[in-house]
Amino acid sequence: MPVPQSRGLVPRPLLRENAYQAIRDAIVDGTLAPGERLADADLVAWLGISRTPIREALTRLEQTGLVRTKPGRYTIVSPLDVRAVRDAQSVTAAMHELAVRAAVPNLSAVELEAMRAANARFATALREDEVDAAVAADDAFHAVPVTACANQALSRVLEQFTPLLRRVEQLRFSSLSGRGSVAQHDRIIALCAAGDAEGAAAASRANWQTLAPLLDTLPAEPDRS
Repeated sequence: MPVPQSRGLVPRPLLRENAYQAIRDAIVDGTLAPGERLADADLVAWLGISRTPIREALTRLEQTGLVRTKPGRYTIVSPLDVRAVRDAQSVTAAMHELAVRAAVPNLSAVELEAMRAANARFATALREDEVDAAVAADDAFHAVPVTACANQALSRVLEQFTPLLRRVEQLRFSSLSGRGSVAQHDRIIALCAAGDAEGAAAASRANWQTLAPLLDTLPAEPDRS
C-alpha cells in the first residue's frame, strides 16, 4: 500500500493545545522548575512535534504568567510571583463564587454526586500524599458548578488564572494545610444540595481564599533579566 498523500491529519490547533497542556502541566507540577530555560530544540525532542505549535503554546503560556520571554535571548519558566498569585486568587475566588451562585438552582442529583465522588477522591489522595491526584480531584470538584453555570466568559477567565494558583496548590496539598479543604468541599456540597445558592457561593469563595496564609510564607523569587 503506498504512503497516503494527505497531509496534516492532526490539525495544528490540536498540536498547539497538546503542547500547551503538556508544558503547563510540567510547570504546575514542578517538573519544569521556576527559572528553568525552555529551549525550542529540547521541547521539540520531548513533545515530538514541530517548533511552530510549541512557540504558539509558549506565547499562550506567557499570557497566563507561567512563562517569561526576553525576545532573542531566552524563554524561561516564570519565577513564582507572589503578587501575581494574589491577584489571580482574588479573581479566581470571585469567578467560582459566581459560578456556584448561578449553578445551584440547576444542579442535578447526578452533578451533586459527581462533586461528592470528586471530593472522596480528593480526600483519598491527600491521605496517601498523592499531590497530583489531589490537584486533579480538586479540579474535578470545582469543574462541576463551573460547567453547570454554562458561562463561557467565566470559563475563559478561570482557564487563564487557575494554573498560577495550581503551582501553589502543589505546595498546599503536600502539607497538612490542605486537609481542611475536604470539609470545606463537604459544606459546599451540603449547601448546594439544600438549594442555598448564596451560602454555597460564599463557601466556595472562602475555600479559594484559604490559600492566603500559604502565600504569606512564600519567598519572592529573584527576577532574571
